[in-house]
Amino acid sequence: MTDRAWFDAAKGDIPQWAASMPKDADGTTIDWDWVRSLDLAHGVGTIPESTPQSIHDALKADYATRERLESIIAQCNSAFMTDFDRLIGSYRLPRALAYANRRLNDNINTMLHLGEQQHLWAVSRERRGRATIAVLKPYSGSGPSNDDQGMLDLSGEAGGASAGNTAAENSDVKFPTTVALDDIQDRTAAILDARAQRRKAQRFQKRAGDAAMARANLSGATSPGGAALPGGAASSGNATGHHPKPDWRDAYLPGRDVDAVMGIDIETTGIDPARDYIIDVGFEFMNMASPRPAGEPETYAYEQGYYAAGDAYGQSRLAFGVPPENAALGNALIAKLTGIDVRGRSSEAGYRLFDEWPQAQAGLLARLTQQPYVAHNATFEHSWFMLNVAGYAESYRAGRIAIIDTLPMSRQWDPGAVPTNEHPYGDNTLDAYAKRQGALDSAHNERHLGLEDSHIMLVAMKHHLASLKAQGKGPWGPAGRAGVGGKSCRSR
Repeated sequence: MTDRAWFDAAKGDIPQWAASMPKDADGTTIDWDWVRSLDLAHGVGTIPESTPQSIHDALKADYATRERLESIIAQCNSAFMTDFDRLIGSYRLPRALAYANRRLNDNINTMLHLGEQQHLWAVSRERRGRATIAVLKPYSGSGPSNDDQGMLDLSGEAGGASAGNTAAENSDVKFPTTVALDDIQDRTAAILDARAQRRKAQRFQKRAGDAAMARANLSGATSPGGAALPGGAASSGNATGHHPKPDWRDAYLPGRDVDAVMGIDIETTGIDPARDYIIDVGFEFMNMASPRPAGEPETYAYEQGYYAAGDAYGQSRLAFGVPPENAALGNALIAKLTGIDVRGRSSEAGYRLFDEWPQAQAGLLARLTQQPYVAHNATFEHSWFMLNVAGYAESYRAGRIAIIDTLPMSRQWDPGAVPTNEHPYGDNTLDAYAKRQGALDSAHNERHLGLEDSHIMLVAMKHHLASLKAQGKGPWGPAGRAGVGGKSCRSR
């Protein structure tokens, strides 16, 4: 189990956060006394009695708590990274809130299944805007829902229900549907959409203000209408003949002098670092320019027998678990994608949870700060490390972490990433990029395991950089830059 003392230390940071972040991501004033009252270490969810109204009321309360927590967590990154006076010394409070929110989310999913077992509702997982949410519908007694979770066995034995039956059919406890559903619907999608609309309006307002300033500035290099005059900033050059627009991800492109890097990939139980768990981490090292270090083992056995270690060294594969409540629910989607069945990854089965393992976090952080780390769609890994790895946010803000992303390499510099109707920005998945760069045979697909995906990513990156250098393109082209490149924080 984790050392619970850090939760008290996290709450001790509340005055710093309160001074710098009075409102959450939805513009609501934060009740920091409420945050201080939460038992982050032992759970903020509600355990109901087994009556229909108790389950309804507990689910409603947990949804409300999750909304409040997540709106605070969503604002923490911006507040921390723009705290230029360094009033906030640590990121452990957002990590503690995310820790509690993951267990709260497990509690919500447990009650959703309990309601199904008691015939209070049927759960349908549906994509709504920016999120996949649980939609509650009246129980009809017809067939299983399209929920991608496993079946919850109230006896506590994971996997005890037959895959051919609904959770309700496997339960001995049945009640008629007597609870209202309108006030216990998941509002996540609506909240995220509203939040995105506010950000869009703010960006529009800023652009309009900038344009007005440019028109008023007679010495600026702009036309009377505010458009850039010829000779202004160069567009993003690439090696393809097509010219994608500059993108914020371009900050993660490597420079001409990049060499020793660590590739990393994580597998998780979902896509939200404030709700889901890291279950697999794989990383390895590779030099992009200099020879492979002498003395390193020359072979490594990947799960895919046709992978050859080549120039890679220092490979590592780490497996982590989930709480018993999460394991009992199962996760068919992740099992199908990665081959990892969380029903066998319970902490009760001896698996350590990453967010409860300070030594594992410290070891990973030490590696992340030794050299640039590379990931495909690196903002995903970055967001998970922010809310899971003690010291990561502080190290990143201090400029001790540099991140390189192979996704913009594919998008900007890969001739095969031509936009199509199916892929308006080009097919830039790791699978497609690795195949185009000769790192993955066309007869095989991306494995969706941390180490194997890290390996094909680094091999593809090395092949790609060698080709670009030979052509004088990419980092060696007009828009390339010297140095290691990548994204890192710099002093304001």
